[in-house]
Amino acid sequence: DAVYFYKKTDIDNDTTPNYATLTGAVDNLTSITIPETITYEGTTYSVTSIGKNAFSSCDSLISITIPNSVTGIGNSAFSWCSSLTSITIPNSVTSIGESAFENCFSLNSITIPNSITSIEKLVFGSCDSLTSITIPNSVTSIGEQAFYGCNTLTSITIPNSVTSIGELAFAVCPTLTSITIPNSVTSIGERALSECYFLKTNFINNSSLNAEENNYWGATFVDQDINGLLIRNDTVIKCRRLATSITIPNTITRIQSTAFAYCGNLTFISIPNSVKSIG
Repeated sequence: DAVYFYKKTDIDNDTTPNYATLTGAVDNLTSITIPETITYEGTTYSVTSIGKNAFSSCDSLISITIPNSVTGIGNSAFSWCSSLTSITIPNSVTSIGESAFENCFSLNSITIPNSITSIEKLVFGSCDSLTSITIPNSVTSIGEQAFYGCNTLTSITIPNSVTSIGELAFAVCPTLTSITIPNSVTSIGERALSECYFLKTNFINNSSLNAEENNYWGATFVDQDINGLLIRNDTVIKCRRLATSITIPNTITRIQSTAFAYCGNLTFISIPNSVKSIG
């Protein structure tokens, strides 16, 4: 009686098993174990998916167990489950919809299975208690705003399988200090790391990377990271906010407009004779 199911039958082939999708839950649930099968009017249905908004806004839900029969989690399935602290997604799940865990403010632990190939838009947006997450080697793309506003996220490692990172994917993660981005990444969206004020990680040189120029505070991907400078080709792009002392290498010929804006900790800078213009 705690959950509601929707049955789906294959009318063209009677030998194909019947499937069920979980479409709703009672609001006052605190924990639930989803069954692998349900029986209705003498027919057994395999529970294969969690539908769109199935658990959305279940404020009392703390924990949930998903069976191996489930292959898909719908859009916003667990959004606004503010008390949900952890969830284990089985390897049977091959797709997780947009905003599936958005605004799960108490979620501090989640395992992404190796069966997932894409992290969709806003899947973990505003998960304030999420401090770290491991992305499996099966993932090839990270969608826009996937981790937007994860205020306690401190580190993340992106595997070599990933080739694209969407717009604002890690934006407004103010405690993020470490991120490893492999050479496999060939495309990154605008402001993917904007407002990650304490990010210190060096960026990887990748001549094939297609990056937006209009990225802020560590979002622009660059050829080198020297003495706190983000450097692309012959141009100083941005100064790291935490930089205190900077010596610009003599390979630089131009300092771009606003290059050192808001560098409140900067006390010393040395500009070489190679520099011909300051924006």
